[in-house]
Amino acid sequence: MGIEAALGVRPLLNAAGPLTRLSGMPLHPEVAQAMAEAATECARIEDLQAAAGRYLAEVSGAEAGYVTTGAAAGLALAAAACMAGFDIAAMDRLPDTRGLRNEIVIQRAHLTAYTHALRLPGASLVEAGYMGYPGQGITWPWQIEAAISERTCAIAYSYGIEQGSIALPEIAAIAHKYNLPVIVDAAAALPPATNLRAFIEQGADLVAFSGGKAIGGPQASGILLGRKDLIESVALQHQDMDVYPQTWTWRERYLANGALPGPPHHGIGRPMKVGKEEIVGLVVALKRFLARDHEAERREQHTRLAAIAAALADLPAARPELPPLSAHGGYPSLQLHLDETLLERSTASVVLALLDDGAPPVAVSQNWLAQSALGINVSALRPEHDQLLIERLRGELMR
Repeated sequence: MGIEAALGVRPLLNAAGPLTRLSGMPLHPEVAQAMAEAATECARIEDLQAAAGRYLAEVSGAEAGYVTTGAAAGLALAAAACMAGFDIAAMDRLPDTRGLRNEIVIQRAHLTAYTHALRLPGASLVEAGYMGYPGQGITWPWQIEAAISERTCAIAYSYGIEQGSIALPEIAAIAHKYNLPVIVDAAAALPPATNLRAFIEQGADLVAFSGGKAIGGPQASGILLGRKDLIESVALQHQDMDVYPQTWTWRERYLANGALPGPPHHGIGRPMKVGKEEIVGLVVALKRFLARDHEAERREQHTRLAAIAAALADLPAARPELPPLSAHGGYPSLQLHLDETLLERSTASVVLALLDDGAPPVAVSQNWLAQSALGINVSALRPEHDQLLIERLRGELMR
């Protein structure tokens, strides 16, 4: 049963990419089938996470891996692990961080709307560096060191912000000089697939990826990779801990040797629960992702966008612009620059009309809305829908 049959909501043509608010990437039938089969069975979540973690570690080169409910949840859990470690009393009281090392240093240029997730378990962000570029750099290494104090628990880094920033290897060197872990937000860092290993190789201690974007996994899934001890802290603060010490699955690992005085109970990550369906779906999707030819896929998407651009080139109030493929990976995007004076409409009104006034609804990227341009990304759009997309765009822009 599809979306419309179940809920009466019309599915849309997604020409914006695998955005969370548009429900992510459509699942490949193999992934959907694996999730459907997992949904009919039961297993201990800790066993599923352990098995998935071994696979994630194997393909990433990290010491350990963990399935989360998305990259933002991964960041929150990472911060919780850096603050609480194996202190179950600290786990028990987060987000109350009084008496704990609770500060995370971050370059000002790396502050995003998603760094809010780091504050969720009670961390405070300590900003370093400058906001503006150009100039003599945005952030200098001494500014990071000056921001470190006895209350610092980690240094955060956001992938994709390079100009003027301190690169990850140098951030890692500074952090490790002070025995601090580095948390990397790599939510949208795939493709290229090599990034699954790159951040760990560059010194990151915890790296959060989205599972529902390029990987093609369930929308409510993500990957957290990193140091074994930090991933263990994540698991202790994330899973259902409504357990007795005598029957706890991990009693030999933590209680028999005195590593912990008892099992922690329902930590800060408990509301970020991952189901068996997400764990299985994420692993199957990742196996498919690693077997795919991503460069061929990017070239195919670029060719599709070129055909769409050609079909829209005669529109008097729209100018297609298709940049060449980036050598650094990522999805190609077509920019459709609109002449609002000729249209006698704003670009925002076109975006709304495409989504609300036609059949089928069409979602386009709003990355260039401030420049009066629509964005077209076909990574989440089936090729057989390209012509329908063209017709909807032409119909809306010829009015």
